[in-house]
Amino acid sequence: MIQTSDSDTATSDAEFRAEIRDWLAENLSGEFADLRGTGGPGREHEFFDERLAWDRHLAAAGWTCLGWPIEYGGRGASVRQQVIFHEEYAKADAPARVSHVGEELLGPTVLAFGTDEQKKRFLPGVRSVGELWCQGYSEPGAGSDLAAVATTARLDGDKWVINGQKIWTSLAHVADWCFVIARTERGSSRHKGLSYLLVPMNQPGIEVRPIEQLTGTSEFNEVFFDDAVTDADLVVGAPGDGWRIAMGTLTFERGISTLGQQIRFARELSDIEDLARRTGAADDPLIADRLDRAWVGLRVLRAHALRTMSEDHDDAGGASVSKLLWANWHRDLGELAMAVQGAMGLITGPDDMTAWQRLYLFSRADTIYGGSNEVQRNIIAERVLGLPREARP
Repeated sequence: MIQTSDSDTATSDAEFRAEIRDWLAENLSGEFADLRGTGGPGREHEFFDERLAWDRHLAAAGWTCLGWPIEYGGRGASVRQQVIFHEEYAKADAPARVSHVGEELLGPTVLAFGTDEQKKRFLPGVRSVGELWCQGYSEPGAGSDLAAVATTARLDGDKWVINGQKIWTSLAHVADWCFVIARTERGSSRHKGLSYLLVPMNQPGIEVRPIEQLTGTSEFNEVFFDDAVTDADLVVGAPGDGWRIAMGTLTFERGISTLGQQIRFARELSDIEDLARRTGAADDPLIADRLDRAWVGLRVLRAHALRTMSEDHDDAGGASVSKLLWANWHRDLGELAMAVQGAMGLITGPDDMTAWQRLYLFSRADTIYGGSNEVQRNIIAERVLGLPREARP
């Protein structure tokens, strides 16, 4: 085995950072120049078609799925290099990706748990951004409590027949496929009897209804399955093993891309600091203290993320701690933005919401989606601290 020195690794990482930085500077121009800073939470509607074209441009240049093995179209990039990519991407103010669900969630799940046939069928479309994905987890009666899923699927010959409803399904209205957690064992409950199905969205048995949010946008959706079907072999893992696969997907969701997210958070905080200085709000000792605490909190987020990504780190509960840290920090940042604006932050019309008002409204959901604070704390209590399980009705 070839040994690489720390100095060689540092040189390689520096060259990689320069390569992606130069490529972004050169390519975020021309037809893509106006996409800087577009998209993101609460703004997924912005320049969607143009951002899709940008994602496919990235793919053609080999900048998608960096950590995947080379045989599946990736670069086999190290964790360090993947972190560098997300940091430089965020620093360049490049547009929010429309292919996040496929690249960051579904792809790694299929790589880890899928069959060879599933890898051959789905990974090329994810890498090229030829097919878009959405996540069919939450339901009206099973939001953060995923084990309460009621959507059913029964095997009928060579097809799974699916009935039920999902909610808060991001980008379902533009997705080609959905990975769906459904109950496939009659009479099962909680974590048992669930399966992880790959379901085509463009079929008569599926109806998508957008949900208008406080920000006035509608990237979340309700999805109704009425005898929708998918092929019998499009179950990831064994039938009934869906809970384990779903938890694997959630671990990927809270992985390397969070470092890029933190760069965007840092930009938001810097802009709020600038606003506070311009308006004089920074002279208020309470506001100044909150700005300082936000600065410290952001460094805590980064330190935790880097620690949990180290190869020798035991990740038990790490994803839940990460979700608690960033979700609460970002929600508090939205409140801080409103405090810095003062009374002017309360004035808006239906079509002229400011970036700070949108940040405040959308960040109210940060502590709910992707697993609420309460669920994350239960996971830490039960799986890390070994405390008794919460009593259930």
